[in-house]
Amino acid sequence: MLTKSTIATKRKYNVLNVKSAKKVASFWLERAKLENAIGFGLPEVDDRYHIWRVPLVGKTSHERVGEVVIDAYTSLIVEDKSTNPEVLESRLLGRNSHKKTGVRKQNGTYVLSSLRNTIAQGDSEELLQELPAGSVNLIFTSPPYYNARPEYTDYVTYEEYLLKIRKIIQNAHRVLAEGCFFVMNISPVLVRRASRSEASRRIAVPFDMHKLFIEEGYDFIDDIIWEKPEGAGWATGRGRRFAADRNPLQYKPVPVTEYILVYRKHTDKLIDWNIRAHPDKEIVKASRVADDYDRTNIWKITPSHDQRHPAIFPVELAEKVIKYYSFKGDVVLDPFAGIGTVGKAAVKLNRRFVLLEQNPKYVSIIREEAKTWLGKEAKQIHTINCAPIDADNMLF
Repeated sequence: MLTKSTIATKRKYNVLNVKSAKKVASFWLERAKLENAIGFGLPEVDDRYHIWRVPLVGKTSHERVGEVVIDAYTSLIVEDKSTNPEVLESRLLGRNSHKKTGVRKQNGTYVLSSLRNTIAQGDSEELLQELPAGSVNLIFTSPPYYNARPEYTDYVTYEEYLLKIRKIIQNAHRVLAEGCFFVMNISPVLVRRASRSEASRRIAVPFDMHKLFIEEGYDFIDDIIWEKPEGAGWATGRGRRFAADRNPLQYKPVPVTEYILVYRKHTDKLIDWNIRAHPDKEIVKASRVADDYDRTNIWKITPSHDQRHPAIFPVELAEKVIKYYSFKGDVVLDPFAGIGTVGKAAVKLNRRFVLLEQNPKYVSIIREEAKTWLGKEAKQIHTINCAPIDADNMLF
């Protein structure tokens, strides 16, 4: 039997039919906690603007109260064209809501993101431009090292490397919600000498990153030191010469630390505004950090190793950052996702994830790993530039 060709299939939309449109809209309603009060009319595709319009109908009144607008290509909610949840509540209660949108913006109301768990393949500089503004609550990442190993020789010069990272930081600023945090795991790198007649070079990358963040509209909050167990840094070979003959001037300590740099998207609001303005006080309460928190900026964490990737950071590190700088239900983004460590930690802590990764091999690993994180719910993950996740045939 031949499948009927539709406009959606011809245009290669991500949202192909009414059922898919309702599924995306259902997630949006659940985030707004309106799923018990509002149902759907018949969704329609508007191929002029490449969007789906999903009518929203009161379950009691059976009257239309608004609509959800979905980008047909990406399946992301078009927030500025969808009816504001506060307006929906007012209409359900029969209140006059014509001033709601303006008041909401002026008061700077905390807006809950409607982004689903997302896995995207491609250049994060470009992918970030496709995400809705203000849709991410925390960014945590560890960018590729600059030519520290043979696997990382993609940049001709260090200046080219910094320019690329600047573009990521710049584009991330738009998608990060007001007053939210961008946390980066970074360390100096050792550029090995080409021959015995040349000296090796150590580049203070964290200090150059700080300059980029400040110039791109972030406020510096904290520098946390990730301390590894003694002996963890000997693999670099640094310090062996001095250990052998103890001559002055040759002293080079073995590096066993990395920086966790914490920045906040610039805003005039104090940090506690994000706590007080959060619309769900139960989530705020449930997100409180337990008594065994880290009291100082020295975090002692054992490094992790995985044969599938040359430079992963420990899940424990990701868990600490997510726990300290986001609420449950928030969206956590990693623009250099690797094999998805941030996603694994986010799910464990009841957050959502957006994982951007350029390497198809790593994206494939993330897609498989996501099934162990979410079980059958993994099929609800939004995928960009890669195949949807099939979790129906898995045994749980």
